[in-house]
Amino acid sequence: MKTTTNKVKVAFFADMLIEDFDGASRTMYQLINRIPSDKFEFLFVCGTGPERIAGFKCMRVMSLSVPGNKSYRFATTFFQKAGLEAHIEAFSPDIVHIATPSLLGNFAMKTARKMGLPVISIYHTHFVSYVDYYVKSFPFLIDFTKDKLKNSLRTFYNQCDIVYVPSKTMIKELHATGIRPEILKLWQRGIDRKVFSPNRRNTDLVQKITGNANPCILFVSRLVWEKNVQIVIDLYKLAEQLHLKYNFIVVGDGVAREEMEKQMPNAHFLGFMGHEQLANVYASCDVFLFPSTTETFGNVVLEALASGLPCVVANGGGSRDFIEDGYNGYRCEQDNAQDFLNRIWEILKNPELAQMLSHQAVETSRKYTWETLAKEYFEDLKFLPEKISAI
Repeated sequence: MKTTTNKVKVAFFADMLIEDFDGASRTMYQLINRIPSDKFEFLFVCGTGPERIAGFKCMRVMSLSVPGNKSYRFATTFFQKAGLEAHIEAFSPDIVHIATPSLLGNFAMKTARKMGLPVISIYHTHFVSYVDYYVKSFPFLIDFTKDKLKNSLRTFYNQCDIVYVPSKTMIKELHATGIRPEILKLWQRGIDRKVFSPNRRNTDLVQKITGNANPCILFVSRLVWEKNVQIVIDLYKLAEQLHLKYNFIVVGDGVAREEMEKQMPNAHFLGFMGHEQLANVYASCDVFLFPSTTETFGNVVLEALASGLPCVVANGGGSRDFIEDGYNGYRCEQDNAQDFLNRIWEILKNPELAQMLSHQAVETSRKYTWETLAKEYFEDLKFLPEKISAI
């Protein structure tokens, strides 16, 4: 173990390092904002981000927009490889943290192996589940693309020493993909319960948004098709056809927003919101809807639970691990809008059930703390290099 006068050096690679950009970014910054600077020294390498992060240098490399989703960018070292390698060698890291198996991530992996360094990664994105959305125009390519992607993920992650995985569901899927079980470590997510709390409930807030006192169904997400937003649209249309007096409130932005607004003309689209403002909206609504099956964890579901919202989610992806039917919400057939509507109707027609689910939702959220997770992460950073060198 290194002493406080000989800090552990960490080279940290991520395509995008923008705080609050998405769930992955928020997770990374929960750790970054807790770095014990007396014990660790970080060098950040990214495609998009600030010049300094938490007081440490951040090297930026070229980045390009992701086709079909201009809000995301991926980093490439094509024109900077030699200079970047020299800079990393000069920094002389003890351990390498790689956010994703991207072009930058694979460069970092090759560099780490060349230098004989241990590698850790956090499984942020359930890449395989995206194939159904991005290759849907070519159904004959779906299975082929999934197999190629699984092979790529297996090759990358099996070179890691620790892969932090946010849910038991994802651990099972990664193991089934062929990733070594001994490197998969359950490491969930935390919640700031001072921010997300039922105490923020303010019915006047949502009545100003909606212009009425009808029940409010909330959906919070990046508005992209892989979040299964089609179910939100279908559910809205079903409610309209049945003349149910429900308000649909949508928070977030993305490439699917324009089409969603067209097909949901009476819904209320609030765009992107910061945590403080968003926490008030969570607590002031009545049910949280989340049909996505592409989550590794589902930060927004945890935020909703901590805010006292009964959650109606898809029975797929990491988000389902939070929910116990009839205890703090319900899990639904992932492509069945009627199933979602039935459960929402069941909650909204029964105030006693809604109150019980709300209470249990808050209780569920209590076991998720960033302080515990950050402590575990930094302990691994401290001791892993020594463990590897002893092998």
